[in-house]
Amino acid sequence: MSFSTLGLSTELIKVLTEQNYTEPYPIQSAVIPAVLKGKDILAIAQTGSGKTAAFVLPILEKLQGQAPLENRFIKVLVLVPTRELAIQVNEVFALLGSRQMVRLKTMAVYGGVSINPQMKNLMGVEILVATPGRLLDLVASKVVHISEVKILVLDEADKMLNLGFKEEMTKIFEMLPLKRQNLLFSATLGKDIESINEFLLRDPVKITAEEEEGKNLNLISQIAYKVSEEKKGPLLRYLINEKKMEQVLVFTSSVHRADAVVVKLKANGIEAFAIHSKKSQSARNEALRRFKTGKIKVLVATDLISRGIDIKFLPFVINYELPRSPKDYIHRIGRTGRAESAGNAISLISPDEEHHFRVIQKKMKKWVDFIDAEGLDLSGADKS
Repeated sequence: MSFSTLGLSTELIKVLTEQNYTEPYPIQSAVIPAVLKGKDILAIAQTGSGKTAAFVLPILEKLQGQAPLENRFIKVLVLVPTRELAIQVNEVFALLGSRQMVRLKTMAVYGGVSINPQMKNLMGVEILVATPGRLLDLVASKVVHISEVKILVLDEADKMLNLGFKEEMTKIFEMLPLKRQNLLFSATLGKDIESINEFLLRDPVKITAEEEEGKNLNLISQIAYKVSEEKKGPLLRYLINEKKMEQVLVFTSSVHRADAVVVKLKANGIEAFAIHSKKSQSARNEALRRFKTGKIKVLVATDLISRGIDIKFLPFVINYELPRSPKDYIHRIGRTGRAESAGNAISLISPDEEHHFRVIQKKMKKWVDFIDAEGLDLSGADKS
């Protein structure tokens, strides 16, 4: 199957060809025609399954030729849980819509930065990507109106509910028009998602992308090192140098640990930066830009921030510490092995983490080879 069979315009096909998208992922083949037909969607899809393009492409197609609404009334609202994901989704809208005859103005709004520039730039916006809290602030200021929204997208709805956005989302739903198209994307189908489905969606097309998630895992070479907690730092630096890693994403479980890892990396001559909720938005944006362009070798991130890190050909991911849930582990290592390219995922497992890692492997249905770090010479890993 090709994108040209899904009902997309020549302009969109040209952009996809330029970006080397040769054929659609399964979720895209299922979602795009259904959205074009005006159907509500309930899609269970992990990050990396192609879900963003699955809703961006048909939305861009549907809005072509439509008369604009009155100024500051938006047509499409995309709700996301994090600032980074808002920026990423907005970039996809801008990229895929770059060749359309009528360019649609899109914008991302989120907290952590001054609200004034966002208020000024909302003039003429038709597609708005927003975190719930900042959207409510803008609506309260009467600089944007959502009472005429034609399409509502909830991206990573499970994460929004887990992060405590339920009350804010309820307020937003009450402001939206009853007649609209709803597209709900979630990594899991829990009770909260089922309850949203019941009152939000009308006879939805239900789609799962589990097949694609499994396919992505097969592209990732996984290795685990048995190592004491105090030797994790030297082992990390040893691996970066020994494997000549030029671009590696390292995951920690806390803001404090992320900062501590960066301090030691820099002290040993390895350019690194931490990206987490305590950093300013401008600092986070700059770190991502420098990492993507190769100016920073190592980016150390927490799970929440990782939702907006999308790099097609990232070669290495390292779990300095394990996440709490197997799903978060799969999400982490899924930052590599994307766009049909192979990737490498390395986990540093202390004795206290071995049982939890066995649980993760069982849930993942994939067993990982172990290497005992005691057999490695880490003495040259530190300069200080």
